[in-house]
Amino acid sequence: MHNYDLLVIGTGPAGEKAAAQAAYFGKRVAIIEASLDFGGACVNTGTIPSKILRESALYFSGIKQRGLYGVDYSLREGLTMESFMHRKEVLVAEERRKIHDNMAAHHVEVIHGVASFKDPHTLAVTTRHEEIVGLRAEFILIATGSRPHRPPEIPFDDQVAFDSDSILKMGRIPTSLAVIGGGVIGCEYASIFTALGVQVALVDGRDRVLPFLDAEISERLREQLSSLGVNFLLEERMARIARTPQGVHIELQSGKTLDADAALFAAGRRGAAEYLLHLHRGQP
Repeated sequence: MHNYDLLVIGTGPAGEKAAAQAAYFGKRVAIIEASLDFGGACVNTGTIPSKILRESALYFSGIKQRGLYGVDYSLREGLTMESFMHRKEVLVAEERRKIHDNMAAHHVEVIHGVASFKDPHTLAVTTRHEEIVGLRAEFILIATGSRPHRPPEIPFDDQVAFDSDSILKMGRIPTSLAVIGGGVIGCEYASIFTALGVQVALVDGRDRVLPFLDAEISERLREQLSSLGVNFLLEERMARIARTPQGVHIELQSGKTLDADAALFAAGRRGAAEYLLHLHRGQP
């Protein structure tokens, strides 16, 4: 059993900053990370990657210059997914390195493995070598973040049916994309792929996108994306989906159908905490 003043589960922004701050004040700190990569969703699959891809889409598509001074810019010929993702990979690797260096500078012990609670002050960490390490601390910070919700009725295969994590590993730029969900993630990726010349259809059961926004701002966003080519299917809900040789076939509850090369399901996120109580409950 290894004893600490603070144990932190997760190396995302909250976990990293908490661990470094406690160590700065002389506490003995260990941080547990299930992945080999530091940074959590913020660095690896969420906030930072999507913003980099937005800038890459603007760069490769020349969308800001279209029609400027009579010049018609179009998508760079021969653009591959590898080229599109290159800048994202470089910057994400840099952010991971910064977190690693920050932990080293503050002498925070890093343990790669999956943590489960044995009691309120004790963790059992299953390492990648299937070893179980016992850790104990007066305080334990849960900073496990979230992951995309994957409804069981959706045939996710990460080839034509993606969530917001797996779409970052898409092997090619599709000619058409169905986006299910008009929240922040759905609208963001709809705008990114539209800028790349992909035919995007966005489906949402509500009467407007981003309903938490002021209604006028939400409508202005919809109008702007429509002018770029996004086809909005609002107040529509998906009834069923099937994979086809060409991609996906989606049937809506209204009876309308939608065919696309690929589909992104932005159906919200859920806390990434399902493993924390496994040992405590006596599960393997």
